[in-house]
Amino acid sequence: MTFVQLIDCRTSRFDEMNRLMDTWVEQTGGKRTATHSVIGRDRSDASHIVEIVEFPSYEEAMRNSNLPETERVFRDMVALCEETPTFTDLEVVRDEQLYAANVRRFFEILAMRGELPPLDGVLAENYHDHDPANEQDTIGMDAMRREIGIWRSAFDFAFVLEDQIAQGDRVCTRWTWKARHTGDFLGIPATGRNVTMTGTTVFRCGEDGKIVEGWWQYDRLGLMEQIGALDELET
Repeated sequence: MTFVQLIDCRTSRFDEMNRLMDTWVEQTGGKRTATHSVIGRDRSDASHIVEIVEFPSYEEAMRNSNLPETERVFRDMVALCEETPTFTDLEVVRDEQLYAANVRRFFEILAMRGELPPLDGVLAENYHDHDPANEQDTIGMDAMRREIGIWRSAFDFAFVLEDQIAQGDRVCTRWTWKARHTGDFLGIPATGRNVTMTGTTVFRCGEDGKIVEGWWQYDRLGLMEQIGALDELET
């Protein structure tokens, strides 16, 4: 579960504080587990500084805190403050921006050239996929990799994400799929044709941001027509 720490302090030596944070970033390179950091200054009180640091989990935050470089920087930070900084530890229970970013990343991974990268950073191990073109739902990471492999072996493709709406734990994406038919697809040999398909996918995300369930709707009939699968039926 994503973990966020708020560091609240007062200092009139902001420039020195800023340089200190640059030093920490430099010294902890390769060891730092923080994934995002924002520093804000209170508009009504320039000496009031709040830093927001995001970690993949509480455990990673503790590992970061235990780095000797972090301990040294903390001592130097306290010396720059007018009073001892306060810390607020937050477990993120909902982050719609995180969900949407993870969904975008999933679409990017699907279209990557070469061997399919690991999916464990974006999909839950027990992911449940609903595709009306399949007789049975696809359940589990391994089964989903096989399903994705069918498409990747038949087409070189990319997604254009036209619209995306996040609400609660759901992310809805309207997309256009652009591809070249380069391999066998459901018994149809490669045609070399350039094809397009439109669709919409709704994903449900877990608290850690990973996708746990998906519902697909897309123009499968239009795709089959473009690769000539309907030619014999029309004659």
